[in-house]
Amino acid sequence: MNNTHMMKKHIHAILFLWSLSIATLAPAFGQELKSKINTAYQRFMSGGKLPNGIAALTVLDSKTGNVIFNQNGTLGLPTASTLKVITSITALDILGPEYTYKTYLSYTGEIDSLGILHGDIIVQGTGDPTLGSDRYPQSNEETVLNKWVYHIKNAGIQGVHGRIIGDDLYYNGYDMPSGWNWGDMGNYYGAGISGLNWRENSIGVVFSPRNVGEDAPISKLTHSLDFVQIVNEVKTGANGTGDNVYGYTAPYSQIIYLRGTYGKDLKKTIEISVPDPALDLAYQLKQSLMSNGISVDSLMATTAKRLSNEGIALPTNKKELDVHHSPPLKDIVYWFNQKSINLYGEALLKSIGFISGNKTETDEAARLVAKYWEQRLNIPTSELQIKDGSGLSPQNRVTSLAMSKIMNYALDRPWFTDFEKSLPTINKMSMKSGTIGGVLGYTGYQTNASGQKVTFSLLVNNYTGGTTAMRQEMFRLLDNLK
Repeated sequence: MNNTHMMKKHIHAILFLWSLSIATLAPAFGQELKSKINTAYQRFMSGGKLPNGIAALTVLDSKTGNVIFNQNGTLGLPTASTLKVITSITALDILGPEYTYKTYLSYTGEIDSLGILHGDIIVQGTGDPTLGSDRYPQSNEETVLNKWVYHIKNAGIQGVHGRIIGDDLYYNGYDMPSGWNWGDMGNYYGAGISGLNWRENSIGVVFSPRNVGEDAPISKLTHSLDFVQIVNEVKTGANGTGDNVYGYTAPYSQIIYLRGTYGKDLKKTIEISVPDPALDLAYQLKQSLMSNGISVDSLMATTAKRLSNEGIALPTNKKELDVHHSPPLKDIVYWFNQKSINLYGEALLKSIGFISGNKTETDEAARLVAKYWEQRLNIPTSELQIKDGSGLSPQNRVTSLAMSKIMNYALDRPWFTDFEKSLPTINKMSMKSGTIGGVLGYTGYQTNASGQKVTFSLLVNNYTGGTTAMRQEMFRLLDNLK
């Protein structure tokens, strides 16, 4: 036997022994981690912050998907914004990372020899949540309006004898998930979903605080909102009390009430939701046309939904001027998770429902999401009782086991890198957080000191004490995954 042959035999033997050692050590690592997490979990539960509450923790081996630790993992709990990972993963899987929304600019009627359009300018939406958003250079308000004004001028239109219409009928107008609270709807994070969204369906309010206890008058709005009455009941709060301003309104409301306190030393623009974003867009486009020398002799900026309610149908013979494409879905998902934008979740959920089952009602789309994961991962639909796409509804009931399985599924998908980028870094861990009244949650991925990667979901409900203190307790528990 020559030396080369003997060397090959030795190498094969070493590789065989190495593979045996890895196979032997892997379960040992798993058992060691399980014991470590169990001890930390019991310490967490005995900390006194959950005397009438509950916590659910699921930890999976990211490579195999096997359960390392699972306590209360099949108990359905409110999720807060951790639900956003399920919406993101489902959207990326069904729609694809390059999916874009389209918004159409067109006109009806005829242009006479003087350049007067005897017809309407129509902006037709398909649910793009980014239209007019400052987060994207190609979609911000100024860029979009300037582009549309250019295309209208380029068509030879010098004046409009007709209406400026925001066509929001793609989702039958403006709506909110049925489980959302009245106290959320009037604020930027409670903005609903329209077939034609605009500027993330919100507007900024700037206050001029006075002496503590006195009125805090509005000094300006970031954009005009002529079609709504704002009733300001906000008082000036003491220094250091910060933002305690809440808006109260609902879709198609004619009044927005502002209540609460605004700290005397606060320098912050308060964001509230707009009751009809498609009408807001129509007004803004009308103003842009007029400020660019295109006369609009009708006072009418309106929406397709409002016309429909009056029994007036949109003209069907339209001439297309422009098709605006949203940023790709992967970029939408990035901001969706990084900044926890609830509007994006509702837009994605409706898109999932429309593409997968021609269903655009929130409840119907949510059921399709649960059905999708039942088919993909054999997750019982009872573990995914979803009421919206963002987690803002306190009626959501999802198990930590189901959430972890869906998170683990994402690891092998071709778009995983895009999804992983969307997860914030919190406590030096890659994970999505969730917070609503009495609910805290975290879900993400972590590689420990031994090189083992795990997928985890931790949901806590009905805790006592402050949110900051509870977060620190949860971080100490999750630190055992490092």
